[in-house]
Amino acid sequence: AWGVWRHSLETGFPYQIEYRLRHRDGTYRWTLGRALPMTDAAGRITRWIGTCTDIHEQKLASEEREVIAQELSHRIKNIFAVISGLITFAARAHPEFKGIAEDLRHRVTALGRAHDFVRPHSARSRPEAEQTSLHGLLDALFLPYQSTTTPRLQVDGADVAIDDRSATPLALLFHELATNATKYGALSNDIGTVTVTSLIDGNDIVLVWQEQGGPKVTPPETTGFGAQLIDLSASRQLGGRVVHDWAADGLKVVVEVSRAALSRG
Repeated sequence: AWGVWRHSLETGFPYQIEYRLRHRDGTYRWTLGRALPMTDAAGRITRWIGTCTDIHEQKLASEEREVIAQELSHRIKNIFAVISGLITFAARAHPEFKGIAEDLRHRVTALGRAHDFVRPHSARSRPEAEQTSLHGLLDALFLPYQSTTTPRLQVDGADVAIDDRSATPLALLFHELATNATKYGALSNDIGTVTVTSLIDGNDIVLVWQEQGGPKVTPPETTGFGAQLIDLSASRQLGGRVVHDWAADGLKVVVEVSRAALSRG
């Protein structure tokens, strides 16, 4: 607290800090200290006006809410793991559905990875990337698809804010694209790459998925479940639209959504 106060005295920045203050009964209580500088006509600080507010109950309540949120989040994460295990178990009993079961399990895993990114964290478990970061979410989703030597999925462009509501459809959408690229597209060989670029266009966000270096692309004759899931995530859940460009040298997918659809903040 003294260090922050000295910094404010030296720079003139407003002072604000939470610290524990010893009460007259010997207990320590959380206190919020604030101070603002008052200046004269020449801009020189003449005095400081400050307050000390007892926030002990609010601090304890906040810590309790964080513990409860983390416990609920941990249980949800366990549910994802149980569902994946049940899918694997069911596939053993019905080998003819192994391919479908594997795709479903990977989708559940992607949802779990998205939830783990945006869930409440402690200081120790919090991801390195900001939890409202689109780029941070995509980096977490793409980690299983990356090469151990050279990054094959690159995220570029302007980072934009997301929230827990948009993380799920984004995870499904980009998981499907990455899975298809691994099976049929740029990630199906050793030299192909994928670039995801996020652009800000007024109140809209444009997400561009571009594959390069993969096998020659041919448009599909029918719309598969994966493509329907991509469209469902983009249009119905995010209120946007998705356009596929089946160029021979690499698939390009453009997703347009409003900024408000990605973050309520």
